[in-house]
Amino acid sequence: MKRSMIALALLSLPLAGCGSESEAPKATAPAGPRLTLRATDTTNWQDVSAEIATVDQAQVLARIPGILTSLSVREGDMVRKGQVIGHIVDSQLGYQAGAYGAQAAAAQAQAAQAQAELDRVRFLFQNGVYAKARLEQAEAAATAAHAQTRAARAQQDAVSAVAGQGAVMAPASGRVLRADIPAGAPVAPGMAIAVITAGPTILRLDMPESLADNVQPGAQVRASEIGNGQTLGRVIRVYPAVTAGQVTADVELAGIDNRFIGRRVAAKVETGKRKALLVPTRFVTNRFGIDYVMLLAKDGSAGQVPVQIAPAAEPGTVEILSGAVAGDMLIGTGAQ
Repeated sequence: MKRSMIALALLSLPLAGCGSESEAPKATAPAGPRLTLRATDTTNWQDVSAEIATVDQAQVLARIPGILTSLSVREGDMVRKGQVIGHIVDSQLGYQAGAYGAQAAAAQAQAAQAQAELDRVRFLFQNGVYAKARLEQAEAAATAAHAQTRAARAQQDAVSAVAGQGAVMAPASGRVLRADIPAGAPVAPGMAIAVITAGPTILRLDMPESLADNVQPGAQVRASEIGNGQTLGRVIRVYPAVTAGQVTADVELAGIDNRFIGRRVAAKVETGKRKALLVPTRFVTNRFGIDYVMLLAKDGSAGQVPVQIAPAAEPGTVEILSGAVAGDMLIGTGAQ
């Protein structure tokens, strides 16, 4: 009898526990800021390669053949437009100038002799000794002699002008990028002696040709920290040519450090707008490498659900890629 009563008592314990669980009240949602997810417009950014450059680069070219006797600048020096930075000497021009100078002196002597003959014939013509034909002959000879003198002097001036082109002058104001021809080296016409930056410093983008239709003048560009300059700029020019599958664009960025022209930096370019679910970071928590949001259900209860997020362009926000949809209500947890 006692054993049967103990068995009934033990059977009644789990039944009593089940009855207490079914009568427990539902968990209410925690207090905190609430946000209803909505798809908003956000900027679509694309990683591109960028290089610090100038609008143009001017080449200092040799205009005559000869020997580069001097070069007074080195890489990194600042020059102004028209500054003489070197000299080229062609020894043959000296010989030619001497030869034309001798010809000019001979022609001048002949002109002086012809002029003296003309004066004598004119005097005798006026006194009735010579006929008019003899006077005209002397005048023609004097005119030809003076013409030969002018021609010889013109040839001498031409040689001097060519020799004057041996002065190597900077075609623009800027910084010397390359000056790798040493003094004493022979040069030919058209050979680049130095390269000088020309125009303001810009950021030059190299983009895949697939972005050619998405990037327009005025598009925003974010660049990595470049000295004390700003990190946000705008596209001012998109070049119409495609080279090796790349499209080039120039970006105006204030305060770029132009000490290292050609330096590569990381950049992002705006390629348009798209819809995205953006939420402040205080609505997302991370536990053991997994991101969660507190989701409010229709019955008033709340629970944490895992989501996949990505960095957003707007500071202090993240983009929800999956795990929640537009219309869901989130509860802030206060965690950053």
